[in-house]
Amino acid sequence: MSGEALLIRNIQKTFEAGKSGTSPVLNGVDLSLTTGELVTIIGSNGAGKSTLFNVIAGTALPDKGQIILDGEDITWQQERRRARNIGRLFQDPTQGTAPDLTIEENLALVYSKVARRFPLALAIGHRERKVFIEHLAKLDMGLETRLKTPVGTLSGGQRQALTLLLATLVPPKLLLLDEHTAALDPIAAKKILALTVEIAGVHNITTLMVTHNIISALETGNRTIMMHKGRVVMDLRGKEREQMTVEELLERYREQVQENLDSDRLLF
Repeated sequence: MSGEALLIRNIQKTFEAGKSGTSPVLNGVDLSLTTGELVTIIGSNGAGKSTLFNVIAGTALPDKGQIILDGEDITWQQERRRARNIGRLFQDPTQGTAPDLTIEENLALVYSKVARRFPLALAIGHRERKVFIEHLAKLDMGLETRLKTPVGTLSGGQRQALTLLLATLVPPKLLLLDEHTAALDPIAAKKILALTVEIAGVHNITTLMVTHNIISALETGNRTIMMHKGRVVMDLRGKEREQMTVEELLERYREQVQENLDSDRLLF
């Protein structure tokens, strides 16, 4: 890992700004990631995790602050332009793929947009099909033999694996994972997480991963941050993170914010 890949400075975002009773969803977020880091994010509901991802991806604009990706200021850049450099997965496995198109056609559309190798999914040649088969085989789900299968017929785990492949077929500068294993059964979730770590590592992709599983947050990647009321209140790395237990993390949280962590959706 080397070099600063993502720099977030004093990002602020308030919805329904100007109305009484509103409070910032993001309240001065500062964060810096080096190239290739895989950082997990945890926090209770309303901490601002998904909103932070929306601001980074460009689906929402900040009220204040700055976002720099690989040396380029993208704070006000259009979402479609950012999509060339930012991959994103959601909790819902159905997002990120076209259900009525085949596996092959989904891959071709993404490949044509990013790599600009051919304009239409129908223009799939032997060389492109060979590339798709090689990538699908690495998922170890048998999808390389089902190129003509409509994506809508796949299981949740298979579809999320395909979405992960689509987001990294041409490796992005930044990968945003918004609880991308939460809707899957435990076996599928474990496999998708392992694939995520492997793909991010092989391609040295800078990655932010929101998770509701504290144990997974402490074991995945090399760094864990915790958000609370629109701020980063904890940043764990190195030996401190390696030695941190769930109980110690919860106690540290209580000390930091003077309240218990809302654990309704958190797993231990």
